[in-house]
Parts: sequence; C-alpha cells; structure tokens
Amino acid sequence: MRRGEKTLELAARLGSLARRLGVRIATAESCTGGLLAGAITDIPGSSGWFERGFVTYSDEAKKEDIGVPVSVLARFGAVSEQTARAMAEGALAVSRAQWAVAVTGVAGPDGGSPEKPVGTVWFAWARKGATQAALHHLAGDRSAVRQASVAIALQGLIDRMA
Repeated sequence: MRRGEKTLELAARLGSLARRLGVRIATAESCTGGLLAGAITDIPGSSGWFERGFVTYSDEAKKEDIGVPVSVLARFGAVSEQTARAMAEGALAVSRAQWAVAVTGVAGPDGGSPEKPVGTVWFAWARKGATQAALHHLAGDRSAVRQASVAIALQGLIDRMA
C-alpha cells in the first residue's frame, strides 16, 4: 500500500511542528495496523520526534501493551470513544512522548454492525491532562478507510499542537 502525497505532506508538517515545539509523539493503532507509524517514519529525521508506536490490534494487546481497562472494552467495545481515549492516554503513560494519537475502527469489509458500520473510526489525541476524541464515518474499501484514518490522525495532531 503506497502512501499518498497528502499523507506524506501531513507527516512532514507534523515533524516540522514537533521539532519546533521540542515534543515527541507516540501512536496507538488498531484498524490502521501500523500505517500511521509507517507514515511518520517515512519522514527523514523522524527519530528525533517520533517516540514509539503501538499496534494494538487485539483487545489483549490493548490491555497488555497500553493499559486499556478490561471494563472499558467490555462495556463499550474496541470501537468506541472510551477505548480511543484510553488507547491515547495509555500510549502517553507508557512512553516518553508528550503527545499521543489513537485510532480504532472498523475498516471492513467485514466486522461492521448496525451500530458500528464499516467505516466507523474513533480517534483520540492526548497530551498530559487533556484528551480529545472524534468520530468519523469514512467511505470506501478497507484500504481507503485505513488511508483516510492515517490522514485524519496526522491532521488532528497538527491542529491540536499548533
């Protein structure tokens, strides 16, 4: 899967901003499966501002790697505002980053439900003491949903850090 010019441009803008602010970033990904960290590390010099990435595709990984509470997953499910927030806050807590972004959703083609159809993606952006979340309903096939999710996650960090 090739990264589009828009994604690379966003990742480069994020890197410039992170360097200027002197902050490091962590990612917690589910439906994007590492594509977000991959977009960031496509940028030369990203080791100066990208702290680490967590691919927490399973509920077990969410619990074990970034401390998403079992109660949150049981009550709200993996694709929820509460889980996205817990993922971002967990990535922040177990890393040395000052900012974290989380992505969790249903990329398809299977796995959707009437309540959470394919294309339902929750995002969360966290820094110490503040977390924001957003829901997007994305159109297209699996690849399109995943690529759009990466762009939204990057743009969300840029918007919040600027």
